[in-house]
Amino acid sequence: MTAKVTYLGNLRTEAEHLQSGTRMITDAPVDNHGKGESFSPTDTVATALATCMLTIMGIKAQAMEISIEGTTAQVTKTMATDPRRISKIEILLTFPQKFDDKVMKIIENAAKTCPVFYSLHPDMEKDIKFIW
Repeated sequence: MTAKVTYLGNLRTEAEHLQSGTRMITDAPVDNHGKGESFSPTDTVATALATCMLTIMGIKAQAMEISIEGTTAQVTKTMATDPRRISKIEILLTFPQKFDDKVMKIIENAAKTCPVFYSLHPDMEKDIKFIW
């Protein structure tokens, strides 16, 4: 088992990562009857894409003996209706380092091959930009 999630009431959950004991709270967003006091479940999906991309880029960077430390990802999620779902995730990746074209292409390709990217529905628009 990976996690245990408990419904706390008032549209709030607490998820515990069983291996580490780390806990995360989610709240329903304001536009869907919630308080928006924490990540919503769909926020965690959009954020998971960014964290997965950064992790896979980090693995590739380590293998190439370079560092992408300090790289940031700005995440924007767009919702659709009928049915309510994530229709678009925009990620702007900004790197503090400069690399040659070959390395940049390898790192960009690594980002777009992360498991979360492949796990999301193909109809969901994924707008990924890289700022070097």
